Amino acid sequence: MTSLRMTHEPIAFANPNAGSAIQTAAEAARAIHDIGYDNLHLDIDTVNATCWCYMEPVGKPSYTHELMGDISRMQKAITQTFSNLAGPEAAPFGWFVMASGVPGIYNLGGDLGHFAQRIRSRDLKAMRHYGHVAVEAIHRNAVAFDAPVVTMALVQGDALGGGFEHALSFDLIVAERSAKMGLPEILFNMFPGMGAYSFLSRRMSRDKAEALILSGRIHTAEELYEMGVVDVLAEDGQGQAAVLDYIARHNRKHNAHHALYRARRRVNPVTLSELIDVVDIWAEAALNLTEADLRKMDRLCSAQNRRLASLQPDMPVLVAAE
Repeated sequence: MTSLRMTHEPIAFANPNAGSAIQTAAEAARAIHDIGYDNLHLDIDTVNATCWCYMEPVGKPSYTHELMGDISRMQKAITQTFSNLAGPEAAPFGWFVMASGVPGIYNLGGDLGHFAQRIRSRDLKAMRHYGHVAVEAIHRNAVAFDAPVVTMALVQGDALGGGFEHALSFDLIVAERSAKMGLPEILFNMFPGMGAYSFLSRRMSRDKAEALILSGRIHTAEELYEMGVVDVLAEDGQGQAAVLDYIARHNRKHNAHHALYRARRRVNPVTLSELIDVVDIWAEAALNLTEADLRKMDRLCSAQNRRLASLQPDMPVLVAAE
């Protein structure tokens, strides 16, 4: 395979929403791909049974409402399509990889400008709504879309706050050695409320998970690999090759891998109700932030914008979402 971005000629296929059985992998791939996404780029390689999903958010590479909307639509399309397959031979892929199309950045996490606005206006309902939408998508990742697939996050660059939480929701994390991941929320007197505690406490002991959350430190992938958080450590620039190598080595045992992760979810589940309850705690705590705390949030948001401007000089000035 010379390119990771596979293309296919347009074909006619049964609409999965109409309940017709999907007969081939190509039809199934089109049912997922052809919905169209503004903030994602999907490459479904049916030959190697892999779906590559690249986050390409319009504007800032954070979890905006628009990006979360596209992710949710894609997840639901995968679930619906797999439920309508005529048989296992029609499955378009068995491996799902979430990566980023933004060089140097996996995802910067929650929309801090939006949060600051809503906190200042005392809008608890909006904070809860944002968090609920986010963790509903996180939970679909955590259950592998209720489909017979093994999921991976490929982290190249920074995965901060909600970006790190998003990566933690997949079965495996593949990360390049110098990729940086962390939870900086403590810097403005908050905690990460969209899955960090749930997922980290299932990958390490509770005291180590809490220490990581409360430190606010940004860790390299190499450090997190030593902690057992990152599953596959790749050399810089070799992340995609490492994913391809992993899949090539384990594809014949996909059934065992998928069953193992299903067993993991049964033995130590992360439920949607747990994630929503933690979001509600997060939203209520957010309204306790002082103006001094919010100014620290503003400064972090401004620092992110300056970094993005240096990486993407043509990017327009970013303002908080209304």
